[in-house]
Amino acid sequence: MGISLKPQHLKRYKDVVWLLIKYGRSDLVKTTGLDEAILEEDEQLSADAPREAKELADDLEKRGPTFIKLGQLLSTRPDLLPLPYIEALARLQDKVEPFAYEEVERIVNTELGVRLSKAFSEFEREPMAAASLGQVHRARMRDGRQVAVKVQRPNIREQIAEDLEAFEEIAEFLDGITDMGRRFEFTKMLGEFRKSLLRELDYRQEAQNLLTLGTNLGEFERIVVPQPVLDYTTSRVLTMEYIAGRNILSLSPVVLVDINGQALADELFHAYLKQILVDGFFHADPHPGNVFLADDGRIALLDLGMVAHITPRLQEQLLQLLLAISEARSDDAARFAIQIGEKTDNFDKTGFVSRVTEFVSVYQQAEFKRIEAGRIVLQITQIAGECGIRLPSDLTMLGKTLLNLDQVGWTLDPDFDPNAAIRRNAAEILRHRVMKSFSPGNIFSSLLEVQDLVQTLPRRVNRILEHVANNDLEVRVQAIDETKLMAGFQKVANRITMGLVLAALIVGAAMLMQVPTSFQIFGYPGLAIIFFLVAAAGGILLVLNILFKDE
Repeated sequence: MGISLKPQHLKRYKDVVWLLIKYGRSDLVKTTGLDEAILEEDEQLSADAPREAKELADDLEKRGPTFIKLGQLLSTRPDLLPLPYIEALARLQDKVEPFAYEEVERIVNTELGVRLSKAFSEFEREPMAAASLGQVHRARMRDGRQVAVKVQRPNIREQIAEDLEAFEEIAEFLDGITDMGRRFEFTKMLGEFRKSLLRELDYRQEAQNLLTLGTNLGEFERIVVPQPVLDYTTSRVLTMEYIAGRNILSLSPVVLVDINGQALADELFHAYLKQILVDGFFHADPHPGNVFLADDGRIALLDLGMVAHITPRLQEQLLQLLLAISEARSDDAARFAIQIGEKTDNFDKTGFVSRVTEFVSVYQQAEFKRIEAGRIVLQITQIAGECGIRLPSDLTMLGKTLLNLDQVGWTLDPDFDPNAAIRRNAAEILRHRVMKSFSPGNIFSSLLEVQDLVQTLPRRVNRILEHVANNDLEVRVQAIDETKLMAGFQKVANRITMGLVLAALIVGAAMLMQVPTSFQIFGYPGLAIIFFLVAAAGGILLVLNILFKDE
């Protein structure tokens, strides 16, 4: 299978090949003979992994929105990349040059169906922020409300569609001729990437995410989520409340002294634990650029284009895993990780448990402050991938989220302890989960199951009593097959008996060798030679039967 070289894709082919040559360790590089150029630098590259990882993030940023989003996808695959690369890509932020105000005006006019000057009483020409998919302008509505208007870049959908087409051709090529492609199924991975990216391009979905997260975090007084203005929102324009504030990392030490950083960090961490372990819906990109300190002292969560969903069963397993990690219970951490993951054919349980135990024990002996919970989760996912366990991408997304959250937490409170926060909030999380289990929907579902049991129980009991009365009640137990067991014993007994007979023939032949007789074979007593030949033939047959027929 080869790549159909389309002229419009040549630049993307060049970009991908250049990245593979510079950073790749895949068998694609080896099959093309390019690995010799980088083989000599392997040792130095390993030593300089953090620097090289930062360079990879920078190189992806320079190549546009699709590569930036691809980097964010790769940050969820510790089975593909080493931990320093995962961390660098997890903190990837796309800051690009803004596009012209005339384009902004044209897009807003087209999407809202009304002139921008009619929809807003004020609209700032210079954007507050510009990213790979769009940029944000501050504006004021006719009723006086201040809003932030997010406008999608012109032709960005066409550009991403073209890039995805080129990536798909490369993925098919890798899957067709390389062992790594057959192992990781890049075409399937790209399909998930396409769906995620297309959802992010629909601002109506982001508006719904803002509504959902705002409702879920309504109980947290120190957390605020800007709410969308639905009448002024389309697939390419998102209008939401404007929250005045500053980037967390831009805060001066003087500002940090005036705020209660410890309470803010703890409540932010608690809010994320609730999102992940109770609601099953969480903001998956809390890097410092998306977490603001509002002027009223609250923490604002911005940019909900990237969210993740977690099933109730996985929530329980994640809670157990996080508690085991926070308390340095390495055996339990390894066991819960195995339960969460999918074992492959080359699963090495002993190696996995040993490596996790060693890894967690290092942190147990260290000072628990400044320990990154996200880094530990990512490290465990990487060990799992190397030992033959395929963990769900949600777990890596959790590790990424916690990694960014740790950085924000320490900025607010230098003494912030993520592990202590997990243990401190565990009881509250469990209370929320119990309360959630008593929701009207779950209660009605349980009542319907009880109703079904009550309706069918008399009929089932009656059938059981009829079988008992007729003396034909059977209890089937899956145990050892006694027929096969007896056949095995009989086979062993036959082999032993045959061995004894052959041994007796050999002993008898040896004794007959001492008896003179006129019947001789090869100059020896004939009867003794016959016994010996029969014993030899029987022994050879017995050995051949054991070698080729026994299991």
